[in-house]
Amino acid sequence: MDEKQLVEMALEMGFANAAVLDTADIVFVPAFRPLCQENLCGKYGVNYACPPDCGSAAEMEARVRYWPKAVVLQTMWDVDDPLDGRETKPAKAAHNQLTRRFIDRAGMPGLMIGASGCNLCDPCAIVDGKPCRFPEKRFSCMSAYCVFVRDLAEKCGMDYDCGPSVVALFSMYCFGA
Repeated sequence: MDEKQLVEMALEMGFANAAVLDTADIVFVPAFRPLCQENLCGKYGVNYACPPDCGSAAEMEARVRYWPKAVVLQTMWDVDDPLDGRETKPAKAAHNQLTRRFIDRAGMPGLMIGASGCNLCDPCAIVDGKPCRFPEKRFSCMSAYCVFVRDLAEKCGMDYDCGPSVVALFSMYCFGA
């Protein structure tokens, strides 16, 4: 499947926007990593896909750079308060499910980066000291990878700030190795 077909498929599936770029053009900011330690999402230290267990910022960047291309996927959600996790958590879950369907339909090897940390298991097996149940499907979020999402959106011609009652969510699928 070529880049144009990937974008067309994403739009047909319901993404608001999609674009392909070289992973060499993605900006990583390791200084973002301490934001994960604030644990606003509740997954720090209790999810294999999140810090500190997902790998260092440098390791995460290397995982992305292994793949030469990435398709960036965006959805937009009407919410009363974009900072209210009770509103955004279901939107992030739906976005990640749509991303997973996109990946399955594309049918090519790659790396998923989600709109939030992995939510395949609740709770994550790490809580019980057991190995990940789905290591091949586990995904980390843009924050864990230290991706500068505002810059990414701009490079893809997508809005990052969409107004007071709309939240834009982003995921990526890196491919082409």
